[in-house]
Amino acid sequence: MKSYKCLSNQVIEFDNFKIVPLRYEDRLDILKWRNEQIYHLRQNKLLTVEDQENYFNIIVDKLFNQEQPNQILFSYLEKDVCIGYGGLVHINWIDKNAEISFIMDTALEKDNFHANWTKYLSLIEKVAFEDLKLHKIFTYAFDLRPHLYFALQDANFIEETRLKEHCLFDGKFIDVVIHSKINNRC
Repeated sequence: MKSYKCLSNQVIEFDNFKIVPLRYEDRLDILKWRNEQIYHLRQNKLLTVEDQENYFNIIVDKLFNQEQPNQILFSYLEKDVCIGYGGLVHINWIDKNAEISFIMDTALEKDNFHANWTKYLSLIEKVAFEDLKLHKIFTYAFDLRPHLYFALQDANFIEETRLKEHCLFDGKFIDVVIHSKINNRC
């Protein structure tokens, strides 16, 4: 398993769930999920296997050795099987904040969306607040999945702002909703 130079704890666990530094072996599952869920991602085209290989070999591989990478990505596992991935992205080391990114296996969304989101949030929060000592973490979400807001609220995130008609989606402008959480441990 690769490890991030910037983290003292590489594996964060709770019950049968854990996040580990992004595994190369999960890249094709992640590719599939990203393409299936393109509607809510900031991704403007379907990814190819070549795109994914390049991303892992050129972008992701460099992150592990950086003192302050702009993103820290994880495979999200249940009983050691990858069922999602995400991380802290757009990390601002000066202002001590980062955006949370997460997608799960599309097949799990219907019945396990809330449970997986809240478990993942508790794990990534430990990385952000306990290990990295960030001040704030937040989500940036197209207003397409209102069930996401319930998981965020249950994890004590607050709706910080709504950017009205901020993105063009399917021929109409939609809002972007930002939820955040402040580190009260510092």
